[in-house]
Amino acid sequence: NNTKKEDFRYARWRKSWGRWFVVRSYAQVFMLQGFLMLLVSLPVVVSIVAIPEASLGWLVTAGLVVWLIGFFFEAVGDLQLSLFLEHPENRGKIMTHGLWSWTRHPNYFGEVTQWWGIFLIALSSPAYWLIAIIGPLMITFLILKVSGIPMLEKRYEGDAEFKTYKK
Repeated sequence: NNTKKEDFRYARWRKSWGRWFVVRSYAQVFMLQGFLMLLVSLPVVVSIVAIPEASLGWLVTAGLVVWLIGFFFEAVGDLQLSLFLEHPENRGKIMTHGLWSWTRHPNYFGEVTQWWGIFLIALSSPAYWLIAIIGPLMITFLILKVSGIPMLEKRYEGDAEFKTYKK
């Protein structure tokens, strides 16, 4: 959809990187994200390669339940935010109802939860758990400490409404 504004994080990079934006974007955004997705997707690879079809036991069931909870939070959180932002009177306001009253970032919570669900499924092949755990650890770290929540919440520093909501 070309009617949406560029993500504020990419716009900030475009400005600060100047003439090196294209080269740095290729390396830092595309290549780095591709490598990180390889690491994050390791539990999926383990699940596909190492688990025999007949081993659909309690770990697979538990993993599927955890994944579905994550999917619910991510999908419903995104829908609620989208509906909230459709109303001009909500521009600049903080979303504080629905799933957003339980967690500041239900979509990020859902994303992380889904990867932990996939990890549980990958545990059906215990020989590969050390490889499979890299994925959920990586996505949890990235969202909590690097590119998800910290970058997004930096935007709200000093905002009194957000400070109250955060508590």
